[in-house]
Amino acid sequence: MTRQDFILRLRAGLAGIPEQARHDIVTDYEAHFTDGAAAGRSEADISAALGDPDRLARELRAETGLRRWEAERNPSGAAAAVFAVLGLGAIDVLVLLPILVAMVSTMCAVGIFIIGGFIFGAFMFAAGPFGHGPGGPGAALLFGLSIMAISVFNGAILTIVSIGLVNGLVWYGRLHYRLLKPAIDPQPMVIREIAP
Repeated sequence: MTRQDFILRLRAGLAGIPEQARHDIVTDYEAHFTDGAAAGRSEADISAALGDPDRLARELRAETGLRRWEAERNPSGAAAAVFAVLGLGAIDVLVLLPILVAMVSTMCAVGIFIIGGFIFGAFMFAAGPFGHGPGGPGAALLFGLSIMAISVFNGAILTIVSIGLVNGLVWYGRLHYRLLKPAIDPQPMVIREIAP
């Protein structure tokens, strides 16, 4: 493969990551070709040593997504990390995806329950002084306030669990990829001659 073909495929595979990161990666790989040519190696040898540009782009895109999650702990960073690991193909999607869907669905249901509890508590807090419930207006105010506090506490716990889930998925993806990489890229066997 020629230098131009390699760089074009790498650039196309890096679509979706920030332009500056893509430029830095492409510049780095162009430098590999420049250094190799200066050492007298052909473009085909250099591109063979660097590997498949499509797979390389997937790995670099995945690493960019994982670094984004480590830098920005927010929902979009979490989504980028999850899709990066799944896009890498390092995780057996048929096994992990149902578990992930079940966990995310449960967390969404719990989140809706928490929001509903907070709204109910806010209604009780606001309407309590005007109602004639047991214990009087003070009890209604305290009841509404306690429901809101419990909802905020449960929301904080849900946030911690969500972050833990994304961190666990990222950890599992990196570990799984490191274990599979030798099987994906077997090193050529070197045969040495034994001197008589």
